[in-house]
Amino acid sequence: MNIAVILAGGTGSRTGCEIPKQYLEAWGRPMIAFCMETFFTHEDVDAVQIVAEGTWKELILRQITHLEEKAVREQAAGGKAVGEKTAGEKAAGGKAVGGNPAGEQAAGEKAVGGNPAGKRTVAGRFRGFSMPGANRQMSILNALSNIREYAAEGDTVMIHDAARPFVTSAQISACLRAMEGHDGVIPVLPMKDTVYMGDGKRICSLLERERIYAGQAPELFLFGKYYAANMALLPERILSVNGSTEPAVLAGMDIVMVEGDENNFKVTTAGDVKRFRERCEGNEDFLSLQKAQTKKI
Repeated sequence: MNIAVILAGGTGSRTGCEIPKQYLEAWGRPMIAFCMETFFTHEDVDAVQIVAEGTWKELILRQITHLEEKAVREQAAGGKAVGEKTAGEKAAGGKAVGGNPAGEQAAGEKAVGGNPAGKRTVAGRFRGFSMPGANRQMSILNALSNIREYAAEGDTVMIHDAARPFVTSAQISACLRAMEGHDGVIPVLPMKDTVYMGDGKRICSLLERERIYAGQAPELFLFGKYYAANMALLPERILSVNGSTEPAVLAGMDIVMVEGDENNFKVTTAGDVKRFRERCEGNEDFLSLQKAQTKKI
């Protein structure tokens, strides 16, 4: 089973916005809705766990209901075409992979919209909320602890930030393919600029740019090994972890890299928020899709 964890518990303080960045809107949709659509409709994603504060749960549930209603409309119209782009992919210019065939996933509680979780409908993939932790990695551990109730040791867990709205189906598929024979996968981008080591005031040493990479998401791991790697960092060391892959590396897990996507940027600053909105509002395919969806919802 492939399980996506969407992290939406952060405060987004660096953007200077009044609400967490992952809930900022573009054309009537909160930012989190973009990556939700990509994960919930991907043919190889069996379950989705979302980390979020209670304040935002109703908004998230509404997005799941909208996705389910959209899937029902598409099915009634003859089904989603293979390769059709999600809203986020239209905004980013990304390519989608696969349709949404009906399938089975582990049985569980009843999902949004009255669909039993045993059927892999869009809403049926939602397995519940997890509480945010003291830092990002504790939020991940909270989600992993909840996932233990329905996942097996050899299942794959995918960690993704709600603040990366333009992840594509193609990126998810590439990461899943690369998992074969490994403990984990991370999409990366090569460094374009010359990179130096400094002390804040002076350059101390040079770094080999060819060996330095910027990590992206989703980051994929074998569930059992990754859960154990995080537990081993309790109670203090986990609080200083910056990236999802760090516990896996510290535990000696075999993590491979795949090519990332420049469009799959993380919204962190006010400038990133502007870039997110400009991508949505400046893409004609995206605008026409959003207007059509607004009329139907």
